[in-house]
Amino acid sequence: MFTGKKFLVTGGTGSFGTTVTQALLRTDCEEIRIFSRDEKKQDDMRRSLSSDRVRFYLGDVRNASSLEGAVQDVDFIYHAAALKQVPSCEFFPIEAVQTNVIGTQNVLDSGVRAGVERIICLSTDKAAYPVNAMGISKAMMERVFMAHSRTSESRGTVIAGTRYGNVLASRGSVVPLFIEQCLSGQDLTITEPSMTRFLMTLEHAVDLVMFAFSNAQPGDLMIQKAKSARIGDLAQAIIELFESESSVKVIGLRHGEKKHEVLMTEEESVRSVDMDNYYRVVADNRDLNYGKYLDQGDYGRVAAHEYSSDQGDLLDVEGIKELLLQVPEVVRAVETRTHIA
Repeated sequence: MFTGKKFLVTGGTGSFGTTVTQALLRTDCEEIRIFSRDEKKQDDMRRSLSSDRVRFYLGDVRNASSLEGAVQDVDFIYHAAALKQVPSCEFFPIEAVQTNVIGTQNVLDSGVRAGVERIICLSTDKAAYPVNAMGISKAMMERVFMAHSRTSESRGTVIAGTRYGNVLASRGSVVPLFIEQCLSGQDLTITEPSMTRFLMTLEHAVDLVMFAFSNAQPGDLMIQKAKSARIGDLAQAIIELFESESSVKVIGLRHGEKKHEVLMTEEESVRSVDMDNYYRVVADNRDLNYGKYLDQGDYGRVAAHEYSSDQGDLLDVEGIKELLLQVPEVVRAVETRTHIA
């Protein structure tokens, strides 16, 4: 499937980009292009991978012209470039719009013009029933790729997306912070012990985009079924893994935080397809015939249900420890008693 193909990964020096690049290098694809604005991270990645199949392009998704050279002759795009931190997006919402919404528009426009076969856009559970600027900007990103998907297929490009929860040990996530606090002998600061979050490893995130690559239709949103946990239990699991004497300190909700997250809304569940480990949320391809909205309803809405982090199979402390020990960065930190970079 990947033989002789060229990939572009936007935001390619991030946690996801690094992991998906390593996965692609295990295939027989021809070339992987890393597009990002951080030349230091690009140099670090170049040295660590040392592969002549990986090429680096300096640019910013906000700048449409910087994408033009990167997308030429590319077969597939994974669009991971984004502003992801909830507090910073709360204080600088226009910056979130510029990267997450306008930047996505630029990637899609450039990809369609270049005749890219397939574009997969990465989203987050915070886009479902969004209450903060980051989530709202990612919800708009989803609407942008869905709108593009209605016309791009006729021009030879399939556009779809994925949505997933918290990726363990990714940059800016809470796990590296908890580990740093444990190793420094500090209290672990948590916002609310009963807060729940979906948890997944970077490998799970890569599995999801690979599944979307093979199975998504235009405009689809692919969701991986995920384990969830209480934040208080996550903190306790890390304390036990590191045999730390640290305590838990509750500091209260931060700017724009939800108590629970939703991976699939009630409205989306009506048009979802259960695919064992995944949900495929089929694109809403109704047109602008407003008569349909006035005199036609939807019986399926009666059976709608949301997929929320406070429902279903919540991991206990032992289950969280088992999941954490599937993360190489966490294993190294436990064995060497060093921070996650």
